[in-house]
Amino acid sequence: MRARRSLLVLALAQLVIALDYNIVYVALPEIGAGLGFSPHNLQWVVSAYVVTTGGFLLLGGRTADLLGRRRTFVAAALVYAGSSLLGGVTESAWMLVAARALQGVGGSLLFPATLALINTLYAEGPARNRALAVWGAAGAGGLCFGSLLGGVLVEAFGWPSVFFVNVPVAAGLAWAGLRLFPADGPRGGARRFDVTGALAATGGITLFVFLLVHAPDAGWAGPSALLSAALSVTLLSVFVLVETRSRDPLVPARLFAHRRLVAAMAITALYSATFSSLPYFLTLYFQNVRGYGALATGLAFLVPAVVTALGTQAGARAVARVGVRAMLVGGMALGAAGAAALGLALTGDGPYVLLLPGIVLLGLGQGAAWTGMWIVAASGIAADDQGVASGMASTTLQAGGAIGLALLIALSSGVGQGPSDEALLTGIREAVFAVAAVLCCGVPLTLTLRRTTNAVV
Repeated sequence: MRARRSLLVLALAQLVIALDYNIVYVALPEIGAGLGFSPHNLQWVVSAYVVTTGGFLLLGGRTADLLGRRRTFVAAALVYAGSSLLGGVTESAWMLVAARALQGVGGSLLFPATLALINTLYAEGPARNRALAVWGAAGAGGLCFGSLLGGVLVEAFGWPSVFFVNVPVAAGLAWAGLRLFPADGPRGGARRFDVTGALAATGGITLFVFLLVHAPDAGWAGPSALLSAALSVTLLSVFVLVETRSRDPLVPARLFAHRRLVAAMAITALYSATFSSLPYFLTLYFQNVRGYGALATGLAFLVPAVVTALGTQAGARAVARVGVRAMLVGGMALGAAGAAALGLALTGDGPYVLLLPGIVLLGLGQGAAWTGMWIVAASGIAADDQGVASGMASTTLQAGGAIGLALLIALSSGVGQGPSDEALLTGIREAVFAVAAVLCCGVPLTLTLRRTTNAVV
């Protein structure tokens, strides 16, 4: 019973993290009007969360290993609660951006701590796979369900409600974590925190993600983009130099010998660049092409949320029957077929039901791939390294998402011709087709797991 309650708390934590990627999308028009954002600066309500989450994940993962998984989980949940409260009460545009950035820091601590707890509380094999499937259902479903919840809350209570909803949930997570999770032991004196490496990695990755988010609007040759690129390269070079000389590096070199982990990092990057980018374009389609309101847009994401959650459960069962490699290949193939079908069904006036075949295939593929890639990432990793391994895989998840979304936005903006609505629809459709093509490339990538995941193939 305790194990089930612990898993419920861990799944709820992942749901909160996933929801906050998309919950603000449908609230952006009201946020912009209420706080006086300019059209150019409104993107930072989303981007501030993405940038800080991606930049701090490695630090969050190693913190969970060195300071304790329960301590990190509880502290991160409290940071989440406090930053969400600040976001709901603020009356300043840039204070809201700061609150979103602080939420991102909380997420970057909470995500690897949650995953590390799963990978240490549940033994490798069927028990862990089932736990990851439940956790995955919360996370993958939350990416879609956020738009539904955001639409309902904005319609009923206004934009601050998308922040206030997190406060009691995150505070409850902190309390439940203290009650349910095993106490962390005392910190070992033999291992120290690599402060220089942590600062260099966090700064370098944060600037890199900032570049990917900021440059498409500001221009890749603009001063801010060039400065960000130069500083990112410098800091990441310092990080590599420090790590090669440190007795207790932030990212132990031995982890790169785990070919399963390296393969999982590539898969998480591809996954986020494709599956995780689609809600952005579907939101544009529903609101700007079809004219849906906030609530209608949220309801349009209900089917994807449910199907994705079902896909995570089907993925866990498929691992037991055919192995994780075959299941991942199937997930990528289903996703590619679904994206192609969805792209063909996107029209300016067709009924929603025409989108369902593509949505169902995409959701099943997305859910199955989400579960499988985290099974691979955790397999064969020692308990003391589960936090940083989770941070490594989730960092590539964030970087892949930022790179993929930036490239897809550039593609969709460059292909549309004719009236604005028609050009927008053409751009969205081309972005969805590009997702299908990239997911096809994911099939041979997952085939590399043949020789690297013998324990789970």
